[in-house]
Amino acid sequence: MERYAHIVGWGSSTPKRVLTNRELARIVETDDEWIVSRTGIRERHIADGDETTASLALGAARQALDAADIAPDEVDMIIVSTSTPEHFFPSTACLVQDSLGARNAGAFDLSAACSGFVYALSMASQGIQSGSMDTVIVIGAETLSKFVNWQDRGTCVLFGDGAGAFVLRGSNNSGGVLSCMLGSDGSGGDLLSIPAGGSRMPASFETLRDNLHTIQMHGREVFRFATRVMADACREVVDAAGLSMDDISLIVPHQANRRIIEAAARNLQLPMERFFVNVDRYGNTSTASIPLAVCEAVSEGKIRP
Repeated sequence: MERYAHIVGWGSSTPKRVLTNRELARIVETDDEWIVSRTGIRERHIADGDETTASLALGAARQALDAADIAPDEVDMIIVSTSTPEHFFPSTACLVQDSLGARNAGAFDLSAACSGFVYALSMASQGIQSGSMDTVIVIGAETLSKFVNWQDRGTCVLFGDGAGAFVLRGSNNSGGVLSCMLGSDGSGGDLLSIPAGGSRMPASFETLRDNLHTIQMHGREVFRFATRVMADACREVVDAAGLSMDDISLIVPHQANRRIIEAAARNLQLPMERFFVNVDRYGNTSTASIPLAVCEAVSEGKIRP
């Protein structure tokens, strides 16, 4: 009998502190009009004190389990997608597993930058469809504010912190995750990176002095890439599900930049009303952006069973 992976729970967690564009203008040479006109971002959440990637991931996971009415010991696997893990090891997912009391669950981190949540969702759904697991928590969590250079206005205005989580459960009823399309282009690896801290460039006095442990970005090239691939990916994944774009009520894109989403809408010849956008209040939260947006869309009644 065919198995399907249904999203049965969802949750989110964001830091208490909100940093507005006007506050940012006191830190770096910028202003609200400059940021909004280029990105659509007006504010973002910033982790303070004891707020970390693991604590935000834990909060989102607990909320998702509550929504699904599932106990932690029923969970078979926890996947945390993040580019800003608690440590190199142990994995952030293992820390979440322990704090949840999910004693029967395996746990691992997945690193695929902004696309990570989609990768994790695909891995979880395939695991459920294969019958190797039945209940999986998929989490996207980031504390990007800890990895930005607050003197670089090209990056520090963009990023925010937060976490979102889905609970997926197997069912014999058709539906759930209908298709996934994954891709990559490693040739652009130098366009958006944190160069130092790995085996290629271990931490040293020089790497700290030159801010090489912070996000480095070539914004124009990243923008061009994103506007090109987003619309193509939408068409491909909808076609793989046996649907047409006319069947789609709502698209929840990665929330990096409003102008990228607007370009995708033009390319798909769809009105912006068909896209859920909350980048204005969260900034780019990387792998957390899609589950954060989905949770908001559910709460606003824009996503229904």
